[in-house]
Formats: sequence, C-alpha cells, structure tokens
Amino acid sequence: MSQKIEHTGIITHIDGTKIQVQIVQLSACSSCHAKGACSASDMDEKLIDVESNDFTLKIGDQVQLLGESSMGLFAVLLAFVIPFLLILLSLLILRTYTSNEALSGTIALGVLVPYFMILSLFNKKLKNKLKFTVEKL
Repeated sequence: MSQKIEHTGIITHIDGTKIQVQIVQLSACSSCHAKGACSASDMDEKLIDVESNDFTLKIGDQVQLLGESSMGLFAVLLAFVIPFLLILLSLLILRTYTSNEALSGTIALGVLVPYFMILSLFNKKLKNKLKFTVEKL
C-alpha cells in the first residue's frame, strides 16, 4: 500500500509547463504553543519545480503537491544512506593499508566526489523518478 506525500504551497513562477511552487516546511515543534520561548522551532521555505499541462493555474494560486512516499525514501537512500556506507566502507578498507587517520579520512571523504558526479550524470533520469504532481485547491 503506497502512501502519499502532500504539501500545500503557492505558485510563485510559471514558465510554460514548468511551475515553481513555494512550500513552507515546518518542524514538529514549530506548531507548539510554547515555540516563542524555545529556540528549537524551525520554519523553512522551499521552492519545488513541477511540470504541469494545467493552463488554468496562475501565479498566487494555492495548490497541493502530491508525491509517493517511496520517492522520498529513494531520495534519502541516494543522498544519505549510500554516501554514509561509502565513507564507512572506505574508512574500514583504508585503515588496513595506512595508520594515518587524517589521510584515511580525507580519502574516504574524497570518495564522495565521484559518487555525486555520477549522480549528476543521471540527473534527468532522477528528475523523472523523483517527480511531484500538482493539483489546484
């Protein structure tokens, strides 16, 4: 059973079929009644690019962004889990070949450069896989 990711936002820019939607992402404590007395509250505005053929949409319209939860899990896997495992594996392998921890750490971090370069080569495929849809409220 697939769950949906839903965000309410406002259209800020339209260029043909490309629509830019601004969403406000709130942390769990930002809706708390005591957030004024706490420094942990967090609110962040994000811009999301969406493709849509709905020509009735205009700047300032309130819309609902929809996506699959599996899309979010895939993004977390690519952005956090795989890089973490690459660093960890590199450190474990390099520690057997050198006793210099600074060198091992630097090379392990350097492993991320080709990983993210390879990801950037698949940018179009990833954009197609990690795609939101938009519907007017």
